[in-house]
Amino acid sequence: MDYIVEDNRIIVSTAGDMSLRDTLCCGQSFRWRECGDGAFRGTVCGKTVTVSKQEGKLLIEGATSEDFLNIWRNYFDLDFDYVKLRGELSQLHPILSQAAKFAPGIHILRQDPFEALISFIISQNNNIKRIEGIVDRLCENFGEKLESGEYSFPTAERLAQLSAEDLAPLRAGFRNRYILDAAVKVHTGQVNLEQCRTLPFEEAKKQLMTIVGVGEKVADCVLLYGLHRTEAFPMDVWMKRAMSTLFPGVEPSFFGEYAGVAQQYIFHYSRMNPDVFK
Repeated sequence: MDYIVEDNRIIVSTAGDMSLRDTLCCGQSFRWRECGDGAFRGTVCGKTVTVSKQEGKLLIEGATSEDFLNIWRNYFDLDFDYVKLRGELSQLHPILSQAAKFAPGIHILRQDPFEALISFIISQNNNIKRIEGIVDRLCENFGEKLESGEYSFPTAERLAQLSAEDLAPLRAGFRNRYILDAAVKVHTGQVNLEQCRTLPFEEAKKQLMTIVGVGEKVADCVLLYGLHRTEAFPMDVWMKRAMSTLFPGVEPSFFGEYAGVAQQYIFHYSRMNPDVFK
């Protein structure tokens, strides 16, 4: 990994394949905001940075070398060879090859699993703008205020102390009960998120689904985006439609151990090209 530290920013010269827009705006995370000229500002693990791409290099403003090694290198999955994987997946099916070429720069973010769990609970029957608003209010009300002026994502311990009435300012409706149940079960160890990284896939999924309001789709999202279980293949309305139309008779297992990456290519391609369904 080639990078340098310069004027309170990290410059990564080996991230040329990564697209920030396709990675940060494809429904994986809800805490990044575009701030002009293709730059994005977000807070991860209590650290706020602005990221951008210039001449094929990834710039991370407001990060130290220690932050890069401990957070951002892993978060953006910069050590994985997506170019090689994209080539391998493209060989599986001509439509997948087309989808991969449409948005080749998508990376799977390695997010905090509790943040992913709560975020995707909030995402149910919701649009991205509303999800972002609820997540922002959750952080502002129950997270820690940071030196940057932003807020950290609240911990399971903090949320487990709350009542449904405490969550009323979020305007999350029926999801409040799910948020609280998730926080209590994670805080008390009834659901062990770190254990879910290494459990057999179906066992990990089953454990997540003991949380009230967590069905297969939310569990798969947590496994893929929070625990980097790349065999996960979340199926929402868009994906069900895409699979039945573009891949009739094909099961997610067809895409192998990196099915989750294939899912992102297919999801983004389908969402941005509605004409494929005509």
